[in-house]
Amino acid sequence: MTKDKRKIVITLTPSESKRLIAKGVKNLEAVQRALKHGTVIITLGTTNAYVIEEILNDASGSGSGEKIDKQRYAAGVITDRGTCIVPKEERVKEVILKNGKISDESTEEAIKNLSAEDVFIKGANALDANGTAGILMANLYGGTVGSALGTVMARGVHFIIPVGIEKTIPYSITEAATRVGIEKCYKTLGWPVGLMPVHGKVITEIEALKILGADDAFPVGAGGVDGGEGSVVICVEGSIEKLDELMTLVTQIKGEAPVKVVSTDCKS
Repeated sequence: MTKDKRKIVITLTPSESKRLIAKGVKNLEAVQRALKHGTVIITLGTTNAYVIEEILNDASGSGSGEKIDKQRYAAGVITDRGTCIVPKEERVKEVILKNGKISDESTEEAIKNLSAEDVFIKGANALDANGTAGILMANLYGGTVGSALGTVMARGVHFIIPVGIEKTIPYSITEAATRVGIEKCYKTLGWPVGLMPVHGKVITEIEALKILGADDAFPVGAGGVDGGEGSVVICVEGSIEKLDELMTLVTQIKGEAPVKVVSTDCKS
């Protein structure tokens, strides 16, 4: 029964990983169900911008028509200057989907009305070996995650965390969170930050590949040069037929443009 199982090796840049992860998130059962009969809140974040594109493309049936201004769909970002923020006046509104349609409801109001069948999607800045994700906070009151997480966790809302393997750190996020904080920082490159450990359904490239049909997948390398900085190398296992499908998909993803933001405030 196992003789038909084969392996392929793929390499993805950070932007290509975001596209793959978004395809995985879109195909989650909880997301598909909430798109038909519920609410999906997709918070600001560059990976989440890809999630919105994938969902809107699927809804329109065009496969290519819907685009979101990814340069403005972000709040906190890490750049070569440090921990930065996209100024509020440069950001676009967070996307809230009600029964698959974009809603004009405010994020605050949508959070108040969430139920256990709804979905809250928030990206992360770090992932540790235990699978715990961490979110950096430059806002003294915790920003979106600080205001929303109590409601999300208390009601059992589906909390989905898209995050690339490139954000894996060799240290416990729970431990790190006890040692940092905005008011504990003496000097910083960029904004001082705190760190919040979060627990939900983490979707990396590995989970995305499995959702899309792989029997298994595991990382075998990372890093790169000449435009490949931040890349991950992944071995994927499965039947010949499914691996051919996944290789076709990855080939289509290759060449995804690097993520840019419209402007940043990198306080120092």
